[in-house]
Amino acid sequence: MLPVFRSRWRCSWLLAISLLVCLLLPLAALAAEHGAGLAGKKAILLVSFGTSVQSAQKVFAKIEAATKARFPGVEVRWAFTSKMIRHKLARQGQVTLSPAQALANLAEDGFDRVAVQSLHIIPGEEFEGLQDTAQRFSGMPKVLKQVTVGQPLLASPPDMRRVAQAMLAQAPAERKPQEALVFMGHGTPHQANALYPAMAAIFKELDANAFLATVEAKPDLASVEKELQQRGIKKAWLIPLMSVAGDHARNDMAGKEADSWASQLGRAGIACQPVLKGMAEYPSVVAVWMDHLQEAWDGLGKD
Repeated sequence: MLPVFRSRWRCSWLLAISLLVCLLLPLAALAAEHGAGLAGKKAILLVSFGTSVQSAQKVFAKIEAATKARFPGVEVRWAFTSKMIRHKLARQGQVTLSPAQALANLAEDGFDRVAVQSLHIIPGEEFEGLQDTAQRFSGMPKVLKQVTVGQPLLASPPDMRRVAQAMLAQAPAERKPQEALVFMGHGTPHQANALYPAMAAIFKELDANAFLATVEAKPDLASVEKELQQRGIKKAWLIPLMSVAGDHARNDMAGKEADSWASQLGRAGIACQPVLKGMAEYPSVVAVWMDHLQEAWDGLGKD
């Protein structure tokens, strides 16, 4: 009976081992897959100044859709550079991250290379801060091996001409040739503000009745208003040269207050028609950002 017992015991042992192997193999495969995923994972971080205007935030969904179409299967996340906007949204119950927080979260989640795309208009203070943050994270031991940063919208003369052509192509169909297009830029004390008068010159070259002014710098609305009056222009279409039609567009440009652009030009005898669409609502403009992101992505190298 002993040989029979040993034979039965051996069969039972082999069966148990077989069952254990069957159970462990899938788990091992999952663990291997997870481990492989944590090595060499790349992601994209889209970074905007931000906005607290709910309707304007919908534009970000279009940018994200364009990003996922260009980079299918890649993790896409967001960050806002404006601390003021992040705090305002937090009071409304909406959690947003700074670029540093977003990069830290990506590292915590196992991503080791990140292409950061600036959705700013010019390479000003906000963009320089983003570059500094990316540089501090890139190459940190046990954090991120590499972080690249895509250029903002108006990063070069070809970009500027391309954007100007795209914006003029989106002029309202009902606009008459003798009516002006007045683009509103933000403006900054940063040296990058020089891009705005350069952009104004490109607009004027492409369309004699296209003008550009900024909210906080030069060229300003007063200079544009003077030229409109000298040329006898009686109607102007006001268009944001900003990624979204946020507070500046809705209040400083199109608002009913006495100091809004619409009100100031109206007092000068120039009828105004605001266009409350940000630049990010135009696919031809978003394509410029996407090309810059492609350069940043290619800079990460291949797996």
